[in-house]
Amino acid sequence: MTTPALQNSIVKDMGLASEGHLKIDWVEAHMPVLNRIRRQFEQDLPFKGLKVAICLHLEAKTAYLAKVIQAGGAEVTITHSNPLSTQDDVCAALVEDGVTVYAKHNPDPVEFKELQLRALEVKPDLIIDDGGDFATIIASERPDLAATIRGGAEETTTGIIRLKALAKEGQLRFPMVAVNDAYCKYLFDNRYGTGQSAFDGIIRTTNLVVAGKNVVVAGYGWCGKGVAMRAKGLGANVIVTEIDPIKAVEAHMDGFRVMTMVEAAKLGDFFIAVTGNKDVITGEHYDVMKDGAILSNAGHFDVEVNKPELAKRSDSIRTVRRNIEEYRFKDGRKMYLLAEGRLVNLGAADGHPAEIMDTTFALQALGLRYVSENYAELGKTVVNVPYDIDQQVASYKLESLNIAIDSLSAEQEKYLDSWKF
Repeated sequence: MTTPALQNSIVKDMGLASEGHLKIDWVEAHMPVLNRIRRQFEQDLPFKGLKVAICLHLEAKTAYLAKVIQAGGAEVTITHSNPLSTQDDVCAALVEDGVTVYAKHNPDPVEFKELQLRALEVKPDLIIDDGGDFATIIASERPDLAATIRGGAEETTTGIIRLKALAKEGQLRFPMVAVNDAYCKYLFDNRYGTGQSAFDGIIRTTNLVVAGKNVVVAGYGWCGKGVAMRAKGLGANVIVTEIDPIKAVEAHMDGFRVMTMVEAAKLGDFFIAVTGNKDVITGEHYDVMKDGAILSNAGHFDVEVNKPELAKRSDSIRTVRRNIEEYRFKDGRKMYLLAEGRLVNLGAADGHPAEIMDTTFALQALGLRYVSENYAELGKTVVNVPYDIDQQVASYKLESLNIAIDSLSAEQEKYLDSWKF
């Protein structure tokens, strides 16, 4: 039977759907918080009659989020936020489940952008964004598409930076909930999720040992903390580079060596950039690196490791393993770039573990409901996830783990509210 999703979607191969369903079934079995929210949504139908457009890394966990939003009554359209993280089998499975999909693995840049536009052109009422892609397309190219949008939710640090810049210039056309800034996002997703999945991508791709190597972590935010923690656990000698003196002191007191990137460049075997900024690793660093240094990025865009300056120093560039490009420098040294400098945890692996994304996507679902119900009062700005939603997600997580915690007595609450002791 032909459905609107099947008729309208643009995917690589519908014949891959059976494999995609298996992937989605697997993550569904390991996302108890999202499962509980799905049951709530099926009863309450908070998105009944609304169109929701989603721009995220299109793999199994994201697919299940789309199905949860769909269970809340929404007509869901989804597209990609990164060309390498899209899984074609998952896309096909979603289409069979009635979600309209505009995404393919590794399209050229023109088609990548066209497919994102197709998702917006359904004229959604709500959006879920990653890296601010939807919001910036609307602000810079298609302000007409903002007319129907009540608001949305943003997934990433990079996206929040872009959204706040848009709001400052008066270019943000609707409220966006900063899911990235919620406790149940950055404490677990950014730290434990990025820490594990970055090394999942690095180890899968290189098949090299981490123990005993010098691992340089650029940036000591929550993602950097997680990467450094996992590198240490794998037996690496960890070096941290920072621009923030407070975070640098924190890294030092956590037991890591702290230095400038130009000094770290002389020592590093593995480099992992997690800053959300551009030109973190550049020509002056390549000039002093060891032969065989491995370069990777776990930030949103492929700008942290400067690729043009790598190419400028090279007399040959070739793919030596899947997701590994070898840059042979004119002086004979070789540098290895993983996943084209894109997100190594998604470009070269499957992203964060399902149990981690369970709480993050629970925040997305509840945050989207919040903005849908309160958009008229929120204004055209970036707003925080309400703390009670953060606590609700954490409570659901504890229940799924069969963990009980204490609660305050009336006398304790009275004590905390009083200035008299």
